[in-house]
Amino acid sequence: MPRIVSLIASSTEIVCALGFGDELVGRSHECDFPDWVRRLPVCTAPKFPTEGTSYEIDQRVKAILAEGLSVYRVDADRLRALAPDVIVTQSQCEVCAVSLRDVEQAVCDWIESRPRIVSLEPFALADVWRDVETVAAALGAPERGAELTARLRRRVEAIVERARAIRDRPSVAVIEWIDPLMAGGNWMPELVTMAGGVNLFGEAGQHSPWMTLEELARRDPDWVVVIPCGFDIERTRADMPLLAAQPVWQRLPAVRDGHVVLGDGNQYFNRPGPRLVESLEILAEILHPRIFDFGHRGRGWQMLG
Repeated sequence: MPRIVSLIASSTEIVCALGFGDELVGRSHECDFPDWVRRLPVCTAPKFPTEGTSYEIDQRVKAILAEGLSVYRVDADRLRALAPDVIVTQSQCEVCAVSLRDVEQAVCDWIESRPRIVSLEPFALADVWRDVETVAAALGAPERGAELTARLRRRVEAIVERARAIRDRPSVAVIEWIDPLMAGGNWMPELVTMAGGVNLFGEAGQHSPWMTLEELARRDPDWVVVIPCGFDIERTRADMPLLAAQPVWQRLPAVRDGHVVLGDGNQYFNRPGPRLVESLEILAEILHPRIFDFGHRGRGWQMLG
């Protein structure tokens, strides 16, 4: 069986969902699901302090990128000692996780072995299903990939089918970063539409765009879903005063009506893996609670108030 190192939280979930969890020998610093993977050796680390407000984190990341440097560090010695046959990384976002370049640099001087590097690049939901099958094929089990994607697609289609009959579709603004303000992109516009909403910002398959509070006010969303990248609900709630202090935010009808939701972006929405189906379930029960109830409230999402 292949020895696997996964350097993205989402790919760790994919490997486990495919039934290869026992073959994992190393992980990234962000891999935390299933919970038992926390016991695995950690092969990466951020080059900046991750504490502080979203504004402070944004400034640290931009300062590193401005110097042409990578945001994350790969422990090449540990990676080499683990002797993986397959390393899974990504090339979609150099801010989100260790990149393909980081991994290639870490293994470039290996002589005795050449692990296969599998780089994932998910921009839209279809890309996520493709990545599942790519990982499965790299691990010598393409049939497992086909079976898993078929199951995930069936769950998605069941929600889409129920939402298809909904005529009253609320408008939704997804916030993926608080300061500076960023809207949800990539697969998020698709999920909003599938859940029976009208997405106002960001385009499916495109990187998350910057936005302003003034633009948010002009579009006047019925619902605001706040899911900062890498933040859980508690961390997101701690940053909400940054928005609450803005008069424009206070004047938003969605804020006055209590239609602001905090989601666990770190565990669900920001991870392009199997639990994007749960992310869709969360959005569906937020927007249409009389039709959908998957039991995610409290754990996967909470009302701001």
